[in-house]
Amino acid sequence: MNNIYDTANKLAKEIKESQEYNDYKKAREIVLANPDLKNKIENFEQIRYDVQVLSMEKGKEDSEKMKKLQEMYNILVENKDIKEYFDLEVKFNVMIADINKIIAESMEDIFKK
Repeated sequence: MNNIYDTANKLAKEIKESQEYNDYKKAREIVLANPDLKNKIENFEQIRYDVQVLSMEKGKEDSEKMKKLQEMYNILVENKDIKEYFDLEVKFNVMIADINKIIAESMEDIFKK
């Protein structure tokens, strides 16, 4: 039987070799190499993080921050490199979420009451 850690390492290697990972990594390198784009993305991600934390802590959304976040997103995606970066980030995150779901579903029987 395979060692579970060997399997996890194989999965990590396959993720790093995936098209989703490599496309996202390349797009990320392009936008982060540009100081102006990097700053804009960092500001956007900080506001996105603040909105998520507030939502988790208080169970509600700050409509003003959500509006600002949407406005920032709309402006940012006018830049083709940023749009591609965001699109590939979503694609990569969907792949990771699917992998997590597969793993969680395999243990569903121990979490059912």
